[in-house]
Amino acid sequence: MPEPQDAVKTRLSGTAAKRHVARNPVGICVERRLETGSMAFRRSHRTVHAIVRPLRSAMTPRRILKSFGPAAAIGLALCALAGGCVPWLLDLPSAAAFVDRGLREAYGIGLTARGRTEVSLLPLPRIGFSDVRLTAGGPDGAALSEGGSLTVQLSLAALLLGRAEVVSLSLDGAHVMLPENDADARWAGPAKRIAENLSGGDVPHPRRIILSHSTMSGHDPRDGRPERASDVDLALSWPLWSAEASVSGSLTWNGASARIQLTSLRPVDLVAGRETPFTVSLTWPAGSLSADGNGRLQDMALSGQGRLETRSLPETLAWIGGDVGLSPLLEAFSIEGSFEASKDGVRMPAMRVAAGSTVLEGAGSAEMSGRRPSIRATLDAPEINLAPVLGGLLRVTGLDGDDGWSRHPLALGPLTGGDLDLRLSGGSARLGPLVFENLASSVIVRADGIDVTLGRANLHGGSMKGRLALSKAEGGASDEIELKTQGVFDGLDLGSLLVDLGESGWMLGATQGSFAFDGRGRDAASLVRRLTGRAAAAIDGGTIAGLDLSDVIHRGGALAQGALARRNGRTAFDRATASVAFTDGVGEIEEGGLTSRVLAARLIGRVSLPERTILARAALLPRKGTADPDPLTVPTFFEITGPWSAIAVHAGAQAEAADPLAALVRAAPSAVPGLPTQVRAYAP
Repeated sequence: MPEPQDAVKTRLSGTAAKRHVARNPVGICVERRLETGSMAFRRSHRTVHAIVRPLRSAMTPRRILKSFGPAAAIGLALCALAGGCVPWLLDLPSAAAFVDRGLREAYGIGLTARGRTEVSLLPLPRIGFSDVRLTAGGPDGAALSEGGSLTVQLSLAALLLGRAEVVSLSLDGAHVMLPENDADARWAGPAKRIAENLSGGDVPHPRRIILSHSTMSGHDPRDGRPERASDVDLALSWPLWSAEASVSGSLTWNGASARIQLTSLRPVDLVAGRETPFTVSLTWPAGSLSADGNGRLQDMALSGQGRLETRSLPETLAWIGGDVGLSPLLEAFSIEGSFEASKDGVRMPAMRVAAGSTVLEGAGSAEMSGRRPSIRATLDAPEINLAPVLGGLLRVTGLDGDDGWSRHPLALGPLTGGDLDLRLSGGSARLGPLVFENLASSVIVRADGIDVTLGRANLHGGSMKGRLALSKAEGGASDEIELKTQGVFDGLDLGSLLVDLGESGWMLGATQGSFAFDGRGRDAASLVRRLTGRAAAAIDGGTIAGLDLSDVIHRGGALAQGALARRNGRTAFDRATASVAFTDGVGEIEEGGLTSRVLAARLIGRVSLPERTILARAALLPRKGTADPDPLTVPTFFEITGPWSAIAVHAGAQAEAADPLAALVRAAPSAVPGLPTQVRAYAP
């Protein structure tokens, strides 16, 4: 039978007892506590503290990793990663000085940070500065940007070597200042330093530059006017492994937002003065621009293929702050082709222009160096639709209404915003219902006026020439314009022309004539009231269709009733002439007459342009024969009165000897002369 444990303990002594206590100290303490009471408890408490204190000192990271395994390692790594990624707000002037030194050495740009600094170590070292100021060279240089926050991402390898190598740069909420005039060289130093470093390859280039929520101010290189763009968001991406960079972003300029995309750009070639390829696209609410080709920064020389398209040319020109002669007359417009551009202008040796439904081809150039742009072009098209131009002209002058002559000011300013020299030709040209063939014309716009010349045009078998000049009136009111126009036509089929104009072709025959007018005024109403000039026309071997004047004389001035009589009625004549002299808008019919084998007719009266009315008297006389010494007999009179839109013809009594017209119609007929001497000067 085994002995009780307490008996075994009693016999233990010396070394054996000590070994037993060392092997099982807790058990012995418990047993002693049970045996000895409170004294045993106090002894055991002191023993436990003596054991725990060494254990605490032994909890080192190495023992923790050995005791708790991979879980502890992952926890420590996560804590370190979180601490490295979380930005720390610090006040470290040395950090700003460190980045400033790197920017000045690499790019010639100084940094001054007036706000707090934000540092983040992971995933890559990143330092953010608030309320920054970038300057050319050092802190005393010209300001390149003011305000906003700057965040730079640094290369870890360079940072370990004590250098500030910028991997990416982001500027937010800043005001970027471009040169204010041609003599402002604030960006010259940084540009030179960047060009030297990129060309030599001494400093690695930033892989990304971002400008966000910023404004940009500068000057218009065309005329020096200050310009400002807001809501600027631009991003330059230049991968380390690629020689090409791209720029994309948006901005708001002159109240309209625009988006830009620039790709295939080689910055190293660009700053070195060599050609670089490029592809650019720009869109705004009223249109778009796209181009691809090659260019140099040194002399701003570009060449390639491009296209400009807009739904409203005046709106686009107002957005870019430019103007082109006669631009208010156009709406939808596009131009595409090859181009060669420089800082002074653009030359297009081959281009295609679309204005409305008309497509023209040719060549042209534009000079933009002065305050007034100058455009020259020679264009040709198989078919030209001039209706949009005429509609725009009527809209600008206020003549598109039906309530008489407009009092809308005829200001030349909107039409002469830029110089224009346009040579236009076409196989056919449509102006409303009229179709001109073999057209050759020119339009010249200068600051003091507009000159339109019709070199040639064929209309219904006849030829036409003419000229129209509008200019500021000399010696008159500042808002008055002066009009001068003249023209000739020959062989024109009058009947076909009347049908095209919506009238019945009641007179047939090849017509020749001329006109010349001049006047001045501030609007259409005042212009026609001061119009002076002369118009003349003549027809040889013509016919009046739908009316037999011999039958009218036989009936005493009454017309035969019935559609058949009107359809079969015809009056052939040898010659018909009309000559009208205008003074202050009122035309006196100086010579109007018709001669045929069986009758003669004379016409006198007055035509009022301001009132749009006619008041005239006509006389018909039968002819007994050429052998009769007095071939003219008692005339039949007609009164022609009313507005142009509702002319009324009333037959009068015969043989009204007291009427002044009687002497005219009873006079012996004389040979009807050709065109008046004053008009022959305009004949071709």
